[in-house]
Amino acid sequence: MPATKKKWLTAMTLSALLLVPAGAAPGLQPAVATEEGAALGNALSEILKDPRLDGASFGVNVTKASTGETVFERTDDLLLHPASNMKILTGVAALEVLGPDHRFMTDVLHTGKLTPGGVLKGDLYLRGKGDPTLLKEDFAQFAKDVKAKGVKKVHGSLIADDSWYDDVLLSEDLNWSDEHNYTGAGVSALTASPNNDYDAGTVIVNVNPANEAGAAAEITLEPFTESVTIDNRAETVAKDGKKSISITREHGTNNIVITGTIPVGATASRSWTAVEDPTIYALDLFKQALKQEGITVSGKLAEGETPEGATALASKESMPLSELYIPFMKLSNNGHAEVLVKEIGRKGAGEGSWDAGLSVMEDVLAAYGLDPAGMRLRDGSGMSHKNLVTAEQLSVLLYKAQAEPWFPVFLNSLPVAGHPDRMTGGTLRTRMKDTAAAENVKAKTGSLTGVSSLSGYVTAENGEEYIFSILFNNYLAGSVTPIQDEIAEAIAELE
Repeated sequence: MPATKKKWLTAMTLSALLLVPAGAAPGLQPAVATEEGAALGNALSEILKDPRLDGASFGVNVTKASTGETVFERTDDLLLHPASNMKILTGVAALEVLGPDHRFMTDVLHTGKLTPGGVLKGDLYLRGKGDPTLLKEDFAQFAKDVKAKGVKKVHGSLIADDSWYDDVLLSEDLNWSDEHNYTGAGVSALTASPNNDYDAGTVIVNVNPANEAGAAAEITLEPFTESVTIDNRAETVAKDGKKSISITREHGTNNIVITGTIPVGATASRSWTAVEDPTIYALDLFKQALKQEGITVSGKLAEGETPEGATALASKESMPLSELYIPFMKLSNNGHAEVLVKEIGRKGAGEGSWDAGLSVMEDVLAAYGLDPAGMRLRDGSGMSHKNLVTAEQLSVLLYKAQAEPWFPVFLNSLPVAGHPDRMTGGTLRTRMKDTAAAENVKAKTGSLTGVSSLSGYVTAENGEEYIFSILFNNYLAGSVTPIQDEIAEAIAELE
């Protein structure tokens, strides 16, 4: 184990165990029979009899946040798919290994010489180090900075350097059917986002009707990029016609296909579509920005590593993790989770890959008293149906995270039930409204086909704060989130 890794791991191990009573095992404390525990147990047992859970697998754990004492559990040692509750593990590990002040860096550099006439005789490099928040305006600023350094022409190539991470863009369990979707976008050390949600590696495809029926639909991209091609098969139909638009990217290509019909006067159909190559997407935006500033490039566009000794022309630091965690956790951004796994690997093991990052994550979890052999980690986002954790493990992690100096950042990043603001309520903003859980429950949601999860914190009416983890798997009902809400509400109402 590298010395630097030992250093942070040793420090974290000590802080993680601060909440564990002397002589206790590094997990949760056994339940103690109390009147309030019996009342809660009866209420939750009734809720879990809901017929929508017939035949399903589930694990539920409720724990006192102050003591780690379990007050209710139901098969909480059952290994289940966590869906986006996986981001709890990733989020904790990233804050521990990287820290809340960690920022991602992007640089523009060159090789060769700059003549007095503004001709750069050499190659121009755009080097990324994982920033998922680069927008079109950032590339525009890079170009302005290059121009301000006196560059008017580049007699060389424009080269994208994404070598900070490995070249494996997709996690190994991602379904083909998810590759075109923003939730399954490729992970590159050099990428771009279309707006302030920071869905890196995606472009927004807008489909608008033409002015008259029979004409092709009108397609625009945000931001415009030549790194993808558009195959527009969508047709404008009469005002009373049917709106049915499909936007997808053909597997393994840059070809985005739009089919279907859209009536005259209808509102646009929009889709955040993942690009095939995020690196080239970012490079294309930089090329356009250079052209806008009047800077010409005579050579080709390519990918490669920046040579040692290259001269810096421009750079940008991302927002710190403490700010990035708002869109990451509130909106359950899968791309951010996977970037964090690779960045954890780069920082903790010297390699920006899923294998290295997940290995470091396992070390972090082991230091919190969790047994990596008793779970399965396959990605950072929870998209994999092969991830396996237990409700008890999630509760242990949520309990011990409270002792860390970065815990306020983590807690603030969790969606808040019933809060209407998108960047506060997040994925819980429409749930548990007008209940004791509203603007009280702070928890991470998770959803895949047949998988639904909710884990976090809630304060009861008696003033006691509780940690809860609810994992539902293999159900056939359309939605089981109301059952999770009932559980959280029952805890919130505890007197």
